[in-house]
Amino acid sequence: MSALADALSAEPLAEDPLRERILEAALDQFKLVGLRRTTVGDVARRAGVGRVTIYRRVGHKRELVVGVIQSEVSRLMESVREAIASQDRAEDRLVEAFVVGVGIARSHPLLQRLLETEPEDLLPYLTIDFAPILAVARAFVQSEVAPGRDADLLGELLARLAQSLVLTPGEGPLGGERGLREFARRYVAPLV
Repeated sequence: MSALADALSAEPLAEDPLRERILEAALDQFKLVGLRRTTVGDVARRAGVGRVTIYRRVGHKRELVVGVIQSEVSRLMESVREAIASQDRAEDRLVEAFVVGVGIARSHPLLQRLLETEPEDLLPYLTIDFAPILAVARAFVQSEVAPGRDADLLGELLARLAQSLVLTPGEGPLGGERGLREFARRYVAPLV
């Protein structure tokens, strides 16, 4: 199973401030030097803990990567939940979910850094190993955006559109939030 599949299928862990501090340090270190060049020792120094503490609280480097992915996906989903909370209509929730989700992914510092510096390591997660993201999108649309309205297909379609817009950003009509919002209102919302 891939690190992405592990991260997205794992149960959320109970709050642990020290674990959260370690994952924040790992996120910062990954943004600074990338995944390949980051060591557990680097994360330990940044978090102000010993390497043994990281092994006990999180695990080895692979578990650090999985933990950071899980944490960042949770943050993205919480931001989308907040954005759609005030929307009563499924169409409006769909538009907001799409615009906010794509916007966060397009501006996420770690994602953008890895796309620039380590695309060969990142792109498989976002292309051929995209199934875990599709599964999360389907579940999220079913539970939060448009329950009972062909949510599986709709969630998959939204994730595939978002994937394209994040991996191949353009300066054209879909380049900014305004254009993205208009696109979502005009072409995505009618799908509900």
